[in-house]
Amino acid sequence: MTTTLTTMPVVRRLAPAMLAVMLVPAGLLAGCGSGKKTGAAPATWAKSVCTALTPWRTKITTLTDEAQAQLTSTTTPADAQRNLVGLLGGAETASETARQKVADAGTPDVDRGDEIAAGFVASLRTARDAYAHAREAVAGLDPAEASPFYTAVAGAFDKLQHEYAASALDTDRLSSEPLRKAFNEVSECH
Repeated sequence: MTTTLTTMPVVRRLAPAMLAVMLVPAGLLAGCGSGKKTGAAPATWAKSVCTALTPWRTKITTLTDEAQAQLTSTTTPADAQRNLVGLLGGAETASETARQKVADAGTPDVDRGDEIAAGFVASLRTARDAYAHAREAVAGLDPAEASPFYTAVAGAFDKLQHEYAASALDTDRLSSEPLRKAFNEVSECH
């Protein structure tokens, strides 16, 4: 049985949810900080972080576009499952790669720099885990019957959206003028 995903109300909900979930939390590219000093100069740290996040954002955007195409094409539930599991796995891997690179950037030499760096790493870890949970959920579904399958996929993406939203970094709590300035001035961050 072939199903057109755009004709299924529950699946049409997935496209906006997928787009919302797979976009970079805006807070990851905003400046942060205030507490302990030791580490990389603010501009050096910002450059390292943006260099780590730019390919991640590009990969997530590409995967989002692929997911959108998948969700608007004619496919079987088994094909949709295989493709969505691959896309979610790609987002999980990209998030882990970015997390590791941000961790490797060390700590910015600003007040509470250790807290700021840890916040960035934790945000990416939470995003990675959200993709992993959604991938596992979709992989575990039975695609034999289209309607229950797509309803369950919608539930997995609703949960993904909720978990992903929890990954947003609270930059108001960690504001640092030197980092804010560095993120605004470093060319890799634009």
